[in-house]
Amino acid sequence: MDYKSATYLGKGWDFPPTFLEKRGEVKLISDIEDIEKSLQTIVTTRQGERLMRPKFGCDLTDQIFENLSATQTTIMKNRIKEAIVFYEPRIDVIRIALDTQNFLEGKFLIKVEYLIRATNTRRNIVFPYYITEATDI
Repeated sequence: MDYKSATYLGKGWDFPPTFLEKRGEVKLISDIEDIEKSLQTIVTTRQGERLMRPKFGCDLTDQIFENLSATQTTIMKNRIKEAIVFYEPRIDVIRIALDTQNFLEGKFLIKVEYLIRATNTRRNIVFPYYITEATDI
């Protein structure tokens, strides 16, 4: 896809930022890919991690060592939804689910079902959330 083509859902930098060597420009993404990258960035960024926007993100780190109960999963889902509502205005969240089957191995899946406002299109995205950093130790 030509990065200069018209888009109806917006475009933004790919994350992590990459550069097109031949053009000397930042790689841009658009439409649904931009929304999905935005959602992933929102959910996996801890609050305070971005110096210029300290409230950006969704901090789930304080929930890591809590007992996995219905209350804790509800708190986590509410934090995810709140962060998406504040930082991704192109969509409406329909449902958020957590698949915690692999929680004891240090990961769970976050499932976000959403509606794209501009096109009234329902979509979903599933991505892993790792509780610990990846190591082979």
